[in-house]
Amino acid sequence: MSNPDRRFHVAVVGATGAVGETMLAILAERNFPIATLSLLASSRSAGGEIEYQGEKIKVQDLSTFDPNGVDIALFSAGGSVSKEFGPTFAAAGAVVIDNSSAFRYDDDVPLVVSEVNPEALKNRPRGIIANPNCSTMQMVVALAPLHRQYGIERINVATYQSVSGGGRSALEELGKQTGQLLSFQEIDPQRFPVQIAFNLIPHIDDFQENGYTKEEMKLVWETRKILGDDSILVNPTAVRVPVFYGHSEAVTIETRDKVTPDAARELLARSPGVEVVDRHEAGGYPTPVTHASGTDAVYVGRIREDLSHPRGLNLWIVSDNIRKGAALNAVQLAELVAAEG
Repeated sequence: MSNPDRRFHVAVVGATGAVGETMLAILAERNFPIATLSLLASSRSAGGEIEYQGEKIKVQDLSTFDPNGVDIALFSAGGSVSKEFGPTFAAAGAVVIDNSSAFRYDDDVPLVVSEVNPEALKNRPRGIIANPNCSTMQMVVALAPLHRQYGIERINVATYQSVSGGGRSALEELGKQTGQLLSFQEIDPQRFPVQIAFNLIPHIDDFQENGYTKEEMKLVWETRKILGDDSILVNPTAVRVPVFYGHSEAVTIETRDKVTPDAARELLARSPGVEVVDRHEAGGYPTPVTHASGTDAVYVGRIREDLSHPRGLNLWIVSDNIRKGAALNAVQLAELVAAEG
């Protein structure tokens, strides 16, 4: 039986990064029961201080940190760091919640979205729970209720992903290029293969042998694993757009049983984590800036029948990729772990 008064030793790995900083803000906002908070980063970032609930906490070097005594470790420092240190923390007794792609496709590591398949985290033989990719996260929060009710056979999705998904250096590059171009200066792309300011780039992550990028294939692999249905067909295109925060997705689903737009709106309006913004008027739809940025919900709008398919439905799905797409879900999973006692 869980102890409601128990407090936990929480470690945040990658505490100085964009997601790590947001994790700390959400832990404070949700008043997570912390007894000890360890902030960890690479040797480059170690030694600095981060304020948490009025207290300044020193950032420690991950490579020399002793994980014994840590109850929950939130990892957001990249796949190579997770692969090296995640199993070490788990072996020391911590429950590791990992934001990278290091363990997502391992059969013995649950891939969990708090509103979709929370029961999956109970079966974690390696002591590791994986957080899905941000674009998958928001899509399955919206699609899971529809799949359970009507059965999704096929998903066509085009993502419009903000630069914050590429980290702090990507944010800086968009800001720098925007200023340079508005001042009629030459630019020199560094973080992206081509200019990102005032442009669209249909290329995120490495190209695979089948012509899709790894970011696109994540939508295929992760959607099937989270929804527990390998028969779902997923056809993805991932595009980087000159937006700072918030991913958007144009999604078309084909269902086994027909779903009308009205029925979809009603179902989604009562689904956890979803907010429907779907008025047929100017501004009656969610956007990254007007709705998603800095908020926790997955917003759904532009719900309408697919004119090309008798059982097709179109949706526009928007969410903050740093908050819900990474940090919030990790904290929500930590809350579920804490509730176990």
